Amino acid sequence: MSDAPPSNFTPAPMDSSKRTWLITSSCVGAAGAAALATPFVTSFAPSERAKAAGAAVEVDIAGLKPGEKLTVEWRGKPVWIMRRTPEQMAALKGIDGQLADPGSERTAFPTPEYARNEARARAEHPELLVVVGICTHLGCSPVDKFQTGAQPSLPDDWKGGFFCPCHGSTFDLSGRVFKNKPAPDNLEVPPYVYLSDSKLLIGEDKKQA
Repeated sequence: MSDAPPSNFTPAPMDSSKRTWLITSSCVGAAGAAALATPFVTSFAPSERAKAAGAAVEVDIAGLKPGEKLTVEWRGKPVWIMRRTPEQMAALKGIDGQLADPGSERTAFPTPEYARNEARARAEHPELLVVVGICTHLGCSPVDKFQTGAQPSLPDDWKGGFFCPCHGSTFDLSGRVFKNKPAPDNLEVPPYVYLSDSKLLIGEDKKQA
């Protein structure tokens, strides 16, 4: 038996008060849905979107002690900031002949002009290394090998640096790659500038007026 109304069926007119109630209920429901959606939209805060798009990142380095390293994120990449000790700075000398690109002149990962030096750092704070912690070979993350001397997979005269466990590339404490390694280039130096002795801005290399 069919539930369809007969062909001559005419719907009863809706009471005006009932029509008003339905409209009001619909509006309240829509408002409630919008309210529920608000936290979801807010979770995509502009700062997060900006960081993903490559916005500059300000870092407080006041508490960074000699020999310590911290990692921050910029453009989805890990950026290492390391305050090298006087001994670690001295270890950078006299090894140019062992390095593939001691002057950071290669252009696959261009080094800013102000970091094309032995320390690969700005003159204001030569002891502070700022590099992207991603191997230039296949994108693995090198590990810290600050201890000097003979160690597995490292030369007997190792002076400290970084080691990529994926394919064995080694980098000195300035992020410069050693010769005859899979990595084709030094670790990338991002644009950066000092806002003060305790504040570093990664992603821009000029102070705003």
